[in-house]
Amino acid sequence: MAAGTVRRMSRLNLDDFSDLIERPDSGIRRDAEERRERLIVTPGSLGRLDELGEWLSTAQASVPVRPIVQPRVVLFAGDHGVAQLGVSARESGSAHRLVRTTLEGGSPVAVLARRAGVPVRIVDAGLDCDPELLPEEVVRHRVRRGSGRIDVEDAMTIEETEAAVRLGMTIADEEADSGTDLVVLGDLSVGGTTPASTLIAALCGTDASVVTGRGGAGIDDLAWMRKCAAIRDALRRARPVLGDQLELLAAVGGADLAATTGFLLQSAVRRMPVILDGVVSAACALVGQRAAFRAPDWWLAGQVSGEPAQAKALDRMALNPLLDQGVTVGEGTGALLALPLVQAAAALAAELPERTEPVESDSD
Repeated sequence: MAAGTVRRMSRLNLDDFSDLIERPDSGIRRDAEERRERLIVTPGSLGRLDELGEWLSTAQASVPVRPIVQPRVVLFAGDHGVAQLGVSARESGSAHRLVRTTLEGGSPVAVLARRAGVPVRIVDAGLDCDPELLPEEVVRHRVRRGSGRIDVEDAMTIEETEAAVRLGMTIADEEADSGTDLVVLGDLSVGGTTPASTLIAALCGTDASVVTGRGGAGIDDLAWMRKCAAIRDALRRARPVLGDQLELLAAVGGADLAATTGFLLQSAVRRMPVILDGVVSAACALVGQRAAFRAPDWWLAGQVSGEPAQAKALDRMALNPLLDQGVTVGEGTGALLALPLVQAAAALAAELPERTEPVESDSD
């Protein structure tokens, strides 16, 4: 009873974001469309690049669109207690190794970021390791160590959930204040696709078997069945708290997922565009949409991850992924692959010249 009382007394209400987040200016979109009609390239001949250029114009409130000059990869890291059930191909509590590999430049996202000249920021929201194993700038934000097994217990307390959401909001403010003009968002987690799939199943009103995938590292059939059972049990715990997004994240989320949700919502408040990666960021985006229906206007879906839960979440938000290259590794890799496409759209929209047409004579 005491825990329930604490939950009702929480001061943070995600529904408040609905009043804080505005849609991109429709007048700017009309101006961008009109400019596109005047360019020397036939309208529609650039395919989705036209659409992306117009989207960026509205996000920036600028016609012509400004180039993307200061993108940033932001990765929220955490371990999930449900990994103890063998639902992941990686060892439970080993997400710090993913972090270390990325910091040392050996992960796919690190290689691509280095190649593109994009800085990577890693935020430890809930890793299950000694803080001394990682640099201070990574671990200093940690909300808690690991998370509870969501099939039988809450991922965290409501106080920890609120702290994690506020952490994400703070990181978004820091990025916006530093001049970041586009964020590539991802996660470094072990077991994270299980709570993500649970959140999506709960919010979409579907069964565990419909959303259960193989995860970024890939799992065999037995592990898939264990994962499906864990999501089924977690769903029973999620459905009674569907009316409150904070309680939902506390019950079946995790510190990294709550921080990502806060980051997405505050990024929309700050009008800072975000490219989503895989199922984890899609799940957090879906929670964010539940709180503020205009928020997805500020997000792009980077790529198809192959996770059925991701497809369901993106469909619910009407977000069409930019790429489908069969990349399942996660960790922000697919979203980063989409960044050059967005940059290309911005360059074309800004730099292609307009048609020069002869002025008609008044006597004609």
